[in-house]
Amino acid sequence: MTDTDAVVFIIDDDAQVREAFVNLCRSVGLEAKAFASTDAFLRAAPPDAPACLVLDIRFPGSAPSGLDFQRRLIEADNPIPIIFITGHGDVPMSVQAMKSGAVEFLLKPVREQDLLDAIRHGIERDRRRRAEEEFVAVARRRFDALTAREREIMALVTQGFLNKQIAAELGLSEITIKVHRSHVMQKMAARSLVDLVRMSDRLLPAPTVPPAVVTRGNPP
Repeated sequence: MTDTDAVVFIIDDDAQVREAFVNLCRSVGLEAKAFASTDAFLRAAPPDAPACLVLDIRFPGSAPSGLDFQRRLIEADNPIPIIFITGHGDVPMSVQAMKSGAVEFLLKPVREQDLLDAIRHGIERDRRRRAEEEFVAVARRRFDALTAREREIMALVTQGFLNKQIAAELGLSEITIKVHRSHVMQKMAARSLVDLVRMSDRLLPAPTVPPAVVTRGNPP
């Protein structure tokens, strides 16, 4: 399961557990960083890489629980995937963790393969999230470079309206619409209408179809 650009964070107050988990991760080619407390984790600079967090659910004394820390990360808009581990879990606790987005809830002693499988899922989830965020960021920069008219036409095109319908609504010739549409495709680096629709779905609000466009012909 070698994944050289990913990082596994481990937070557990038990030094032996931390060492065992770090060694396990490194044995399959994963970088691992361990912390004795959630505060120590927060003080560390997060790497710019896919990651997941292996988090104990109980800590000694007045330290916040793993579930409390999960809520804190959610409130801080930190989407790192979490794998909970505990020696004293119960059903309500596991349900709460999973409803809040945890990847897995594992009981100690943890089977090595179960933990590695959960880590793999967590890293893959984070990798997909990062790829989606990069896709949206690039699409946003391209969209911002469009003219107001091109944005207007992009919105109508991705709703499925024909060039002639858009031309009638905007008071332009069909040739002009075709030219603008071509510019939109080029500037957005869209290889197909499907690509453009995918970008539109992430960039534009829910469509509000101009009534005139509907009355002048049904979309395909």
